[in-house]
Amino acid sequence: MHVLIIGADGMLGRKLAAALAAPASPLGAIDRLKLVDIASPPAPAGLSAVTASEAVDLSTKGATEMLIATRPDVIFHLAAVVSGEAEVDFDKGYRVNLDGTRALFEAIRHEGLERPYRPRVVFASSAAVFGAPFPERLDDDCATAPLTSYGTQKAICELLLADYSRRRILDGIGLRLPTICIRPGTPNRAASGFFSNILREPLAGQEAVLPVADDVRHWFASPRAAVGFFLHAATLDLETVGHRRSLIMPGLSATVGDEIEALRRLSGEAAVRLIRREPDPLIERIVSGWAERFDAGRALALGFTAEATFDEILRVHVEDELGGRA
Repeated sequence: MHVLIIGADGMLGRKLAAALAAPASPLGAIDRLKLVDIASPPAPAGLSAVTASEAVDLSTKGATEMLIATRPDVIFHLAAVVSGEAEVDFDKGYRVNLDGTRALFEAIRHEGLERPYRPRVVFASSAAVFGAPFPERLDDDCATAPLTSYGTQKAICELLLADYSRRRILDGIGLRLPTICIRPGTPNRAASGFFSNILREPLAGQEAVLPVADDVRHWFASPRAAVGFFLHAATLDLETVGHRRSLIMPGLSATVGDEIEALRRLSGEAAVRLIRREPDPLIERIVSGWAERFDAGRALALGFTAEATFDEILRVHVEDELGGRA
């Protein structure tokens, strides 16, 4: 099995690579693992002997052809300019998120013209492909009408993924990810980053900024659940998915206030006092265009799973990032 992870230096990319190195990886034996990102990603310990890491800009001419020339069996495409940055830097967002993805799909198509080649492509999409006003029941049958450049770029890539799959150029599946929380590490430029920051920093005894109101509701899953989504998607029989290749992933609908109460239950009032409220009009505008609740029935029926409470999400963070101790 030859696996390529694009965007492998990001949080999910690193965790996915580590999961592939585990003895019980659902993909089985991996003979070759290629990790690429803007910065050269680290190799997971269990697969260091079969891992190649490289710094690659997906939007650079010839980059995708080079990656596909080795004909990977499974391609995880996680690379993206995140939501807040894509909104501020219009050119960069479209160059990386749309043009880079189209270049990848085209490289696969041209590689298959020489001799048969149809890899599994697991594409990291987003719930941001939907935009207000929202129906009471938002599921995969709802039209995509994004209200951000990031959401628009992801929606276009979903259409390309479905069409290239229909033409049997690749075998693709798009995962409409919830906001992943709690993200380890340091804050990034994603508009949704504060959802993690207001938990991660107080758990470490540090102050965090909350740019929106406590009653803001959103859709969440943990990093552990997200890695599970990707692994399951890589092995799923896509004939059961049909022609609509992008699915809302399972998650948990919760408010900022729910997050804060879960933090209070785990770490007490001292941790909650470290959250400083500082409204940000740009973040408030972006978040107001995101749906609050989803129906992930299609994904659940196909075997995807996620957490049911925010206390579970906090427990996962404590176990995976804090050594089991808050």
